[in-house]
Order: sequence, then structure tokens, then C-alpha cells
Amino acid sequence: MQALHGKSPQFPASSSSLSGIWRDRVDHLCACILCAEWPLRFGCGVWRRRVISGEAMPQHVSGNSLKRQIFFWLVVLVFFIVFLYVFSSILLPFIAGMAIAYFLDPVADRLERLGLSRMMATIGILVAFVIVFTLALMILIPVLISQFNDFAQRLPGYISQLQQFITQAQNSLLPDWVENQMGTIKDNLSGILSEGMGFLTGLFAQIWNSGKAIVDVISLLVVTPVVAFYILLDWDRMVAKVDQWIPRDYVGDVRQIAKEIDQAIAGFIRGQGSLCLILGIYYAVGLSLVGLNFGLLIGLFAGMISFIPYVGSMVGLVLAIGVALVQFWPDYPWIGLVLAVFFSGQFMEGNILQPKLVGSSVGLHPVWLMFALFAFGALFGFVGLLVAVPAAAAVGVLVRFALSRYLQSDLYFGGSLSGRARKTKSVPNE
Repeated sequence: MQALHGKSPQFPASSSSLSGIWRDRVDHLCACILCAEWPLRFGCGVWRRRVISGEAMPQHVSGNSLKRQIFFWLVVLVFFIVFLYVFSSILLPFIAGMAIAYFLDPVADRLERLGLSRMMATIGILVAFVIVFTLALMILIPVLISQFNDFAQRLPGYISQLQQFITQAQNSLLPDWVENQMGTIKDNLSGILSEGMGFLTGLFAQIWNSGKAIVDVISLLVVTPVVAFYILLDWDRMVAKVDQWIPRDYVGDVRQIAKEIDQAIAGFIRGQGSLCLILGIYYAVGLSLVGLNFGLLIGLFAGMISFIPYVGSMVGLVLAIGVALVQFWPDYPWIGLVLAVFFSGQFMEGNILQPKLVGSSVGLHPVWLMFALFAFGALFGFVGLLVAVPAAAAVGVLVRFALSRYLQSDLYFGGSLSGRARKTKSVPNE
């Protein structure tokens, strides 16, 4: 063995009388002592040792240092939440620009691999995106607004006609025990429909009034493309710069967590976003071809909220069937066509779109997703709805990481010898 500076450790002559086993142990102990590096201040809590080859061993951080790091990141988290809450009314263009850049970054990377520069790829992608968005804004939005206003005006009449339909059908279609409860059923139905309409009206009012950036549409349309352009152009450089800020002791863990968060968010935003868009177009075209009133509005709405499992499809189906009963009754084939559009859409979603576009990489439980949407929407308004899904994905990854560390810790196994033996057996690399 060679010690520091390539010199072998020297031993007194008396050590030659030791046995070969003890000589090897003394040689190893002396080499380790000669290779030890003590910090200038012993109280700093860090002890670093080098083996003979010069390879650095991991640092052992003291409890005080760990507490300071935890306190620092908690302060950063609190500051971030306060920042979102204070500036939520003006953050919409910036969050929308970041979301667009994140959504289009894989396309820019693919164009770069084909030979385009990052600048040309960014310009081409955003020009195409702005053209498509502008055409949709000029053609689709006026139609949707017109249908929404007409639907809101006709909704009380639809509710009244549905009540009359239930009253007329109770003798021939419903059993006696339902007939006895028909008054209660009608009252409950009216209450549910009224509450649902009030919820939707309040939601749209909150969305419209939650941020000044929404009212100032010109500012939204101007700032968002500019933010998206610069973020998409500098995306790779920003990621590399942030990677340099990560504490070196935890860079491996942070990179792994960031990779899992990216997979979860990408699987949801890119995969589920594409799925919602395809379903919305399918429902809108199918219901419009059937001739359903407000088919475009109901179809797009059902597709856009289909990212909420079960709830999205059920809301769209109830709206479509309610309008179809009022419009087509008693023409059963047309009502059957409306049902066929939704059932075929559900089959296409479950067997084709979901496995191909989303897969199993999302990792967001439906209950956790709905809670995140309600919680962030209540706290931050429309901006909260935009950040709810990425935040839920990030929190889910962090919770799974913390749980995996807990299952490998002494807190889980205990301090007994049997617990440590189980830990060593379950985690052989530690």
C-alpha cells in the first residue's frame, strides 16, 4: 500500500516480531491514519477520508447542517406559495407561456435533430402555433360564446320540460314505489340542476374575474407568445443552469426526482392534453352531425373535462342526454345515436387513446387529482387550476420518494438487531 505522496509508512523494528496477520492490520491502520484529512476546524461537523487510491468518500453531514438545509428549503417553499398568492392576478400570461414552451419543447428538440438551429425551430413552431390559435379564436370562440349564451337562456325551459317528461312517463315507465316518491324526486332533480347551474355560473364568473390578465385580453395575447418564445429558445440552457445550482451532495437524488416529475407532468399534460383535444373534437363533430342542439359546446366541454376520470364523461353524457330527451323525444333512434357517440368515445378512450398517449406514467390518483383541482382553484383562482396538475404530480413524486426513504430508515425498521438485519437484507447496496 502507498500512503500520501507515494511514500510507504515506516514502522519500528520491533514490529517485525508481530505475526503476519497483525502486521497487515497495523499496516492498514497506519495507512488510514496517514491518509486522513481533518478539517481546520474540528467543530464543523464534516469528516472526509480518502482511501489509498485518492477516491473521495461521501461526506457525513451533521445534524445542525441538515436542520439548516431543511429550514432553507422550507423558507423557499413558503416564499414560492406566498409569491403565487400575491401575484396570482398577473401570473396567467407567464404560466401559460411556460406551459406552451414545455408542451412544444420535444418538437423543438426533434427539429434540432433534423438539422435546424434552435432559433429557427422556435420561430417555426411558435408561428404555426399562433396561426392555429388565432384561427380557432376567430372562428370557434364566437360560435361557442353564442351557443353558451343561448344554452344559458334555454336552461330553465329545459329543466321544466324534463320535469314534465318525468311526470308524463311515471305511469307507464316507472314502478309504483317510484310514483309515490315522484314529488321528492322532482324536487331533488330541480335542486341538483339548479345547484349544478349555479356552480357552473360561479365557476365561469370566477374564471373571468379571477385575474386582471383575463380581462385584459390584449395583454394576454401579447405577453404569452413572447414568454413562450424566450423560454422555448433558452429551455436547455435554463435546465443546465438550474442543475448547476443543486447541492452537490444531493445532485443524484434531485436529478432522479426531477426526472420522475417530468415524466409524470409530461405524461399528463402532453398525453392527457392530446387525449382531451381528440375526444373534444370527436364529441363535438359527432353530436353536431346527429343534429343535437349545442352539440359543439357540449362535445368540446365533455372532451376538455375528460381528464377528470369518470366525472368528465358522466357530466357530458348527462348534458347530452338531457338536451336529446327534450329535443328528440319520442324519436328513440336519435337519442340512441347520442348515446352511441358517447359510448364509442369511451371505448376509443379506454382501448386506444389512453394506452397510446398516456400509458401508466402519470401516477395521479383520481381522488388526489380532483382534490388538487378544487384546492388550487379555491386558493389561486384560474391560475390555480393551471398549476394544479403539475403541482399534484410533483407532490406525488416527492411523497413516493419520502416514503421509499422511510421504508429504508431506522425509523421504520427500529433499532433492534433483527430490524437492522432486515434492513441490510432488503437494501443490499447500503
